[in-house]
Amino acid sequence: MAPAAEAVDGPAAASPPSLAAVAARPRGGGALEPRHRPARRAKLPEALRFALVVVLSFSIAALGQAFLHQMTAGEVDSIARQPAPTTTEIAVLAGWRLLALALGWLGDFDAVDLAALALLSHGPAAHLTSAFYGIRALTAAAYLGLDVVSTFLPFLLLRQISGAHSAAPGVPNREIVVDRGIQVLTGLLSGLTYTVILFLASRAYLPTALVLYFDDIPTIIPAAEAGMFFVGSPLTQAATMLFGVAARSFIFTPTVTTPPTAQDQENAEFDPVRATLGETVAWNLWGFTSRTKVSISRTAVAMLFTGVGTYLQCALTINGVESYGAVVYASAWVMATLVTGLAMKYVATV
Repeated sequence: MAPAAEAVDGPAAASPPSLAAVAARPRGGGALEPRHRPARRAKLPEALRFALVVVLSFSIAALGQAFLHQMTAGEVDSIARQPAPTTTEIAVLAGWRLLALALGWLGDFDAVDLAALALLSHGPAAHLTSAFYGIRALTAAAYLGLDVVSTFLPFLLLRQISGAHSAAPGVPNREIVVDRGIQVLTGLLSGLTYTVILFLASRAYLPTALVLYFDDIPTIIPAAEAGMFFVGSPLTQAATMLFGVAARSFIFTPTVTTPPTAQDQENAEFDPVRATLGETVAWNLWGFTSRTKVSISRTAVAMLFTGVGTYLQCALTINGVESYGAVVYASAWVMATLVTGLAMKYVATV
């Protein structure tokens, strides 16, 4: 009977397979299948994403202008250029818009950057039409808002907000970016810089330029009677503060959040005695810290957008504005952007 007992007890004594062993068995004779594979996010090709940005931007701008034209009963038609811009001039305006989007995309700018650049590019012309041509401030603000949205929204949909503007954890000097007091003070500094530069331009040459080169301008009183902290009207003062905040967002925030790089250490250890002539020239021309380089490049981009955008908007869309007059008017805003950039660079590197 012992062997029978052993025959019965043998299988009973064998331990059943564990749950982990069962789960790990190959299914259908194949290899083990991962149970928790991380999902991959589909990403469109870079060229296709930029093409979508262009299509969305032009579409939003076209539809928005048609809507605003109906809502304002064609108010801006009273100052529209006569005769209407030629096909070549329309192509220039469209080409500049396309180039601006391309520069923003290739420059790795985000939606906040593009919104700031759109404000700096189209804001001076909106100020001109409202303060000097009698267009209602609400109408001018609506068209300016459309220009901002038509560049901000496509980039927001197709490119992630940068860590600097989103104040992401781990960003250098994040405590400076999120500090409300610093935001207010730097915004005030930028806005007051715009105010002072425009005041000086109004005292120096703007009224004369407006009389000589803006043939159909109804009034120059806002420029001729400008005060130090009251350029034209409260709305104009609010506009200059808005331009200052845009410049601060585009220049100061990315500059202060730029981390030190290995190139900074190399520049600090540069020895002109051992360096070649070419290396010495390169160091003298561009041997700045990473933060200074970011500040310089972004200030230059802001000046470019301000100057070209203001010139084209004034010379090609507003009636009676001569090319030289558009250059003179744009120069005041370019100078304000330059001085603001220098101020932001100084604050960011203190």
